[in-house]
Amino acid sequence: MDDLEQELQLMLTRRQLFGKTATGIGIAALNSIIGNGSASAVTPNSNTSVKIGMGSLGEPHYAPKAKRVIYLFQSGAPSHLDLFDYKPNLQKHFGIDLPDTIRMGQRITGMTSGQKTLPVAPSIFKFVPRGKSGTYMSEILPYTGDIADKLCLIRSMHTEAINHDPAVTFLQTGSQLQGRPSIGSWLSYGLGSENENLPAYIVLISQGTGNPVDQPLFGRLWGSGFLPSVHQGVKLRSAGDPVLYLSDPPGIDKQSRRQMLDGISTLNQMAEQSFGDPEIHTRIQQYEMAYRMQASVPDLMDLSKESKSTFEMYGPESQKPGTFSANALLARRLVERGVRFVQLFHRGWDQHGNLPGQIRNQCRDTDQASAALVKDLEQRGLLEDTLVIWGGEFGRTVYSQGTLTQDNYGRDHHGRCYSIWLAGAGIKPGQVIGETDDFGYNIVKDGIHVHDLNATILHTLGIDHKKLTFRYQGRDFRLTDVEGNVVPQMLA
Repeated sequence: MDDLEQELQLMLTRRQLFGKTATGIGIAALNSIIGNGSASAVTPNSNTSVKIGMGSLGEPHYAPKAKRVIYLFQSGAPSHLDLFDYKPNLQKHFGIDLPDTIRMGQRITGMTSGQKTLPVAPSIFKFVPRGKSGTYMSEILPYTGDIADKLCLIRSMHTEAINHDPAVTFLQTGSQLQGRPSIGSWLSYGLGSENENLPAYIVLISQGTGNPVDQPLFGRLWGSGFLPSVHQGVKLRSAGDPVLYLSDPPGIDKQSRRQMLDGISTLNQMAEQSFGDPEIHTRIQQYEMAYRMQASVPDLMDLSKESKSTFEMYGPESQKPGTFSANALLARRLVERGVRFVQLFHRGWDQHGNLPGQIRNQCRDTDQASAALVKDLEQRGLLEDTLVIWGGEFGRTVYSQGTLTQDNYGRDHHGRCYSIWLAGAGIKPGQVIGETDDFGYNIVKDGIHVHDLNATILHTLGIDHKKLTFRYQGRDFRLTDVEGNVVPQMLA
């Protein structure tokens, strides 16, 4: 940074201080900054807007395989041992205390640390080989089994967190601490949008029938952190107006609304010139986006043109707003319209007790629609440039939380290994990556860390994860922090 650029950024900061604070406080704050030499701590980044077809990168670092992402996030942590990680020899260990040679001193949560024993609980579900690849999957995932040859199944994911909120935050933002931008916000910032009438990043939420009092989800999980707020995810509601305050107030016609927005835009532009605050530019953009969404969102939410066969493919709840099935169908409609990043959050996977009954319900919620989405995208020629991801924040323990019986058990949190799958653009299908030990407790081959996963996701989009950065408080931040490696086995 040359002296002129640094002085310009300092002047912008002074304008913001004087424009937003009382005189006395502003002078005190300015003296503090000058005295500490820390003006860079509040220096805005010059790249503040999301442009149609162009973000801060201008162009991807190399030719992308994927143009957009659908992330089917299963909140609460699905049990890999009951869904994807087949352990045929585990039955002979039923009820024994987890050997110290397997646990190796791993810290466990307070929910099971007080148990006198940690009894091994084999899955009660049958696993069968699916597809030409012969990938073993649980009997409670019949539809996902049908698309086994389209999937890259990873059985060796691992994370650093042991509780839900830091684990979800870590997966979404690359840090267990709050305040970092989410992955969708990074993509909006880096690549921009393909549709001027819809946000680059949209979020849909559904409540599962497994655990109805599952972990809460916070708006910061799709927040923009220190990136300009234009890049935060927009959550669509399943009841009432899809987006709050999108409709015109009673008595306001379109012409009056347009005149009002033009007036507000003029005032905001004057303020931007005076204070140099990038958030004013964001405010101008958001008013205009809301105006355009008044026409685009009703069309998006109108499913009347979808065929009967499409609804049948997605399942019986696909016409019920707010369900995972309905949201999966909306996700396809969103990527058809060029939305860059669509994220479905489905709650209910936190099975600390009564796992067999609860996880059956969760699979009934999600299995058919997840497979239908992949098939639907493929039929429409969209899968070749759309990346689909399915997974949660960590796995579940092989030992039972609470009483273990022949037909019932619970499982605690487990971050050392878990399973996810990916399909579509840039991903090599019909393969299984990674391996865990006979207890499904430790990784023995090809471990993939959260940062590695995120680095690989960005790679499919043509982004070098080390070069998508944003300077904040004197440091260049990125989604993968200071770690992460692209996983070549995953790539087509």
